[in-house]
Amino acid sequence: MRIAPVAVALALALSLAGDGPAPAQEPVWASSQDYDVPFVPTPPEVVAEMLRLAGVQAGDVLYDLGCGDGRIVVEAARRYGVRAVGIDIDPRRIAESKANAAKAGLAGRVRFLEQNLFEADLREATVVTLYLLSSVNLRLRPKLLTELKPGTRLVSHSFDMSEWRPDKTVVVTTDRGDERDVHLWIVPANVSGRWEWGQGRGADWKRCVLEADQMFQDVTVSAREGDWPLAAGEVSLSGPLFTFRLDVESEGRMQSSIYEGRVSGDTITGTVRPAGAARAAAVAWKAERDPKTAVSIAR
Repeated sequence: MRIAPVAVALALALSLAGDGPAPAQEPVWASSQDYDVPFVPTPPEVVAEMLRLAGVQAGDVLYDLGCGDGRIVVEAARRYGVRAVGIDIDPRRIAESKANAAKAGLAGRVRFLEQNLFEADLREATVVTLYLLSSVNLRLRPKLLTELKPGTRLVSHSFDMSEWRPDKTVVVTTDRGDERDVHLWIVPANVSGRWEWGQGRGADWKRCVLEADQMFQDVTVSAREGDWPLAAGEVSLSGPLFTFRLDVESEGRMQSSIYEGRVSGDTITGTVRPAGAARAAAVAWKAERDPKTAVSIAR
């Protein structure tokens, strides 16, 4: 893989603006000319904010894609005690990462893999950190949405994911006075398609149907109870957690219920309770999806 000239120019500009010139014997931008993404070190303030925004905690498994000199992996392991893995295609960066880990007393506690990002197995990650380019993020996006579990946190320094909007963005001011964006995404469950469940007892039993259209974490729904359409709103999807409100007319009054559940494949398991009644007892709720109606969100 070769880096386009514009990317080399970007790397040089970022290096001069944010992190100072690279060592004279091996300019950072020059050492990356054979790869899609140049190596530009992430400022310490940005590293700290990336880990904070991701909510890194004990038990997490962090993967840093394009790990460079290993600073994010080392800091995650040192500060939070998590398992951390760095992946980079450049053998020089991997050697540097291992040396930095040893210097920090973390040899054997972190791993660095010389590997193409698009061939790496990311399934065990609960946090993924990125400092690539927007074009590379876009190519990587289907893999992230396919391999990572719902609820996995993605954090990118500066570069976005095109129409997959971040769940949150913060701006970090470095000690050199320049500002850097840090973006957070939470990998959403796939809730697209037709979901069904039963509601009521005896003669009052009715079949409920929810149809969901999804663009990443943004979901729109329509619903019906038996043959009657229901008003729906307050739809929220965060990782595997899916919430929505349904309104039904009963005895001349509108009654609203809040449905909350955890998505696992073609099943949602959770509770339903009256809207606006936080102290009301919640009732167990379970919905099943016709798997033929699901649409891939890995686009």
